[in-house]
Amino acid sequence: MAVERVTYKIGDEELVLETGRMGKQANGCVYAQFAGTSVIATVCASSTVVEGMDYVPVTVEYNEKFYAAGKIPGGFVKREGRPKDKEILVSRLIDRPMRPLFEMSFGREIQIVPTCVSADGIHTPDILAVIASSAAVTISDIPFHGPVAACRVGYIDGKYVINPTFQEQETAQLEIVVAGTKDGFTMVEGGANEATEEVMLGALNEAQKFITDMCLLQEELQKKAGKEKLPLAPLDVTLANAEAIEAEATPLLKEACFRDGKQNRGNAIHDAIAKVKANHTEQLADEIQAKLFSALMDDIQYKLLRKSILDDGVRIDGRKCDEIRPINCEVNVLPRPHGSALFTRGETQSLAVTTLGTLMDEQEYDDIDGERSEHFILHYNFPPYSVGETGRLTTGRREIGHGNLARRSLEPMVPSREEFPYTIRVVSEILESNGSSSQASTCGGTLSMLAAGVPMKKMVAGIAMGLITEGEHYDRYKILSDILGEEDHLGDMDFKVAGTRDGITGFQMDIKIPGVTTEIMQKALEQARVGRLHILGIMEQCISKPQPISDYAPKILSMKIPIDRIGALIGPGGKNVKALCAEYGVTINTDDDGTVTIYGKTGQSAEAAKKAVKGITEDPEPGTIYQGTVKSIKDFGAFIEILPGKEGLCHISKLSHGRVEKVTDVIKEGQVIPVKLLEVDQRGRLQLSYIDALDEQKK
Repeated sequence: MAVERVTYKIGDEELVLETGRMGKQANGCVYAQFAGTSVIATVCASSTVVEGMDYVPVTVEYNEKFYAAGKIPGGFVKREGRPKDKEILVSRLIDRPMRPLFEMSFGREIQIVPTCVSADGIHTPDILAVIASSAAVTISDIPFHGPVAACRVGYIDGKYVINPTFQEQETAQLEIVVAGTKDGFTMVEGGANEATEEVMLGALNEAQKFITDMCLLQEELQKKAGKEKLPLAPLDVTLANAEAIEAEATPLLKEACFRDGKQNRGNAIHDAIAKVKANHTEQLADEIQAKLFSALMDDIQYKLLRKSILDDGVRIDGRKCDEIRPINCEVNVLPRPHGSALFTRGETQSLAVTTLGTLMDEQEYDDIDGERSEHFILHYNFPPYSVGETGRLTTGRREIGHGNLARRSLEPMVPSREEFPYTIRVVSEILESNGSSSQASTCGGTLSMLAAGVPMKKMVAGIAMGLITEGEHYDRYKILSDILGEEDHLGDMDFKVAGTRDGITGFQMDIKIPGVTTEIMQKALEQARVGRLHILGIMEQCISKPQPISDYAPKILSMKIPIDRIGALIGPGGKNVKALCAEYGVTINTDDDGTVTIYGKTGQSAEAAKKAVKGITEDPEPGTIYQGTVKSIKDFGAFIEILPGKEGLCHISKLSHGRVEKVTDVIKEGQVIPVKLLEVDQRGRLQLSYIDALDEQKK
């Protein structure tokens, strides 16, 4: 097989797509390289064909090798293990724009495996992985209505930057990933620091040119090395009596589909279908006929829902297109956690719980991008009971993806480590679900953090938008606010937007049609903004500012010490700091810039430890009164430790206003007494005076 390659100039570097040199036994394999970052993407299809499949059995397994960055995996096992969250998120990034472009009638399992094999730490490998994966499928013999491509857009210093580097992303006001075809974008996700709707629309327009060029590049490679596509396996049979069955089922389903309440609606639809099915038992005993019957029932519901919205502006739960379901907010619903909130919107409910931890509780990452840690963590759980089902309690790709969206939406408004020296963990337990539980997690996360005392910069709320279209050019359409699960399933768009009153902080969009116009996007963003403000207004009535930090939360104190005193605080082998931690029951962390953070279970222990740290790192000041410990007694006086490692002499003449015969008549070894530092002589010796407690009280 000949080696074929195509190139595309980006700045001073070339993006290279190559096939024919690696992975030749796969249905398709493309090696992609840009600068020092490389990805090998392969696609394979099973040899077994299953007729009549009603879904596309495609899986994407993006993985990163530590050798790509010249690293060896940490830990006891020096081998890459289960997928990291980042790898799962990139897999979803590739899967979502590609999945709708495969044919269900192909009837074979499809596996796409993009592997990052070289990473320069400058350019992100995820965009390259999307392009390489699409190119591998495009040149393969697997039927595919692509190609697709992606790009990252950053808005930095008032300008749009295509595919910004890691360093550039850190200063971006907006950073999104856009994927799509030549005809338009089909997926958007990203985060922002209160970007306006206009900035968002501008980023989408900037992305489309690069995406189109990448699709054309893949088509060029296909012309050079593309394989002939395998045949589809469509069903040769049709549903017998289809028109009669549709006429019989339509009125029954029309009545059932508009029942109030998810479970009532589901039960009514089930009963209506069962009633029709009972009249055709003999025909539906055939497995293929049964599949075709189920497909027809879904198609009827699809038509009914869309017709009602487009013709009458009425949704299946009776709401208007821009109407949001009833919302209820509660905080401090749990007695012991540091902060908790219950956010309910219609039949979607999130129990959000915030825990405040210490610096040692930060989430640490070790991957090919380098070692880093995060002080804000959000975990999302979607148990099966939230939709009235049984099943295993697992953390799958859905949980990781939804949690990442909520975390990204909240993160810009979370205070920095310097402003609030706690590690913050939010857990969203989805107790009920019927539409946009990720945005319920965003709202609940805001409420629970405020309840825990986190000084958020601004409150954040989120909403999910939907779209129903008709016509080849979408001549008729309706934008839906706060969509239900059924509207997501049967609609054309799922667009989640989160933000503050002043701008957008997080978003994710999946489109099931070839693309949407700028007009539709503009109206969807404006309708989402109005809905977001409505939700924020309700949340603000529940809680609008941080509450006092819980008594059950760790107490954290921060202070600065001279950099040249860090060694004295730590001591040889950490002896001094370990002793302080043990004595006061605290944890002490010291940064290279002289910042000392003290974590105590109580405020009293933290304050006591802070005084001790000051004692070690600050010079004793004459005139200051200290609580000193009598270390040793001599005939002429006593040596008293006023600060850790700093002792002074209290002469016998300074033990009392009257004459003292013996030092032990006044103080004992080990006793803690108040002493005043009189002076520090030229040799650095400390001269102390005992302050009689009774005399002090009289004064």
